[in-house]
Amino acid sequence: MSRVADLADLVRAPAALSVPGDVVAGAAAAGALGPRTPALAAASVLLYWAGMAANDWADRELDAVERPERPIPSGRVSPGLAVGLATGLTVAGVGLAAAAGGRRATAVALPLAAAVWGYDLVAKNTAAGPAVMATCRGLDVLLGAAGGRTARALPAAVTVAAHTWTVTALSRREVSGTDRALPLRTLAGTALVAASAALPPDRRLTASVLRSGGPARSGRRAPVVRTDGARTGDVGNGRRVLGTVAVALPAVLAAWYAARYGTAQARVVAQPAAARVRSAVGAGITGLPALQGALTARAGSGLLGLAVAAAAPLGRRLARKVSPT
Repeated sequence: MSRVADLADLVRAPAALSVPGDVVAGAAAAGALGPRTPALAAASVLLYWAGMAANDWADRELDAVERPERPIPSGRVSPGLAVGLATGLTVAGVGLAAAAGGRRATAVALPLAAAVWGYDLVAKNTAAGPAVMATCRGLDVLLGAAGGRTARALPAAVTVAAHTWTVTALSRREVSGTDRALPLRTLAGTALVAASAALPPDRRLTASVLRSGGPARSGRRAPVVRTDGARTGDVGNGRRVLGTVAVALPAVLAAWYAARYGTAQARVVAQPAAARVRSAVGAGITGLPALQGALTARAGSGLLGLAVAAAAPLGRRLARKVSPT
């Protein structure tokens, strides 16, 4: 009988810390943050774990040669259990999304589940593989936007999808190693991704945040109540300081993401061996919450963005126990 630890290894359990931030970033951008957001994030995690189990089931013969330590070729998890678990997690993920978000969430969850299985069974070893995986992550962001203004979440979805393309492209060389051209391309992509997450979505929002210390919720500014001994100028200065921090936070988190993931890719450029490629892929997976945090903060939810980004160091620690790749 498979142990819980073996099943956790099968689904890369710690790597799921990189998933809820997709939904949160999408919800923040679409103005859809609310009681349903945690349930949609949980549905996303279930679909992610389903994809990991289906991946190992589909690759069981190849892994027997290239990565015999994985749960199925090592005999710790049977193929039947793996595909059964993948199926059950898929049904549970789509069902939870439907229960929490209704028809609009279901309309995203179904193509997301189809893309996950399509990648594992068909696209992974083709030229379309990175694009299909990028589509999975982009849909994950849009799942969070269900119930809100979905169009506003499209830039965040494209940003996360672009990051995913770089990670997937590198992951195809985890066993064989690569030449220097590939990490140079993905490193350039990472720079563009970080820049897009750092820039404010529009100048009007930036000006509003700088004036008021937070994103505008209406056309009217809240009045400042003056009491004896208090100076309205001091209050205004404090609000401007908070506003400046709110505007700078996405750039800080994006820089953190770029430093962590970019450094790992630079090491691959210096020495494109398989071990360094795997390390870069792991950095791309565990570093994603910092990017998601930047996107969440850019949408005006700074504290929530920090909370999302906090999953990055936690994911790195857990990755020492269970490989995220």
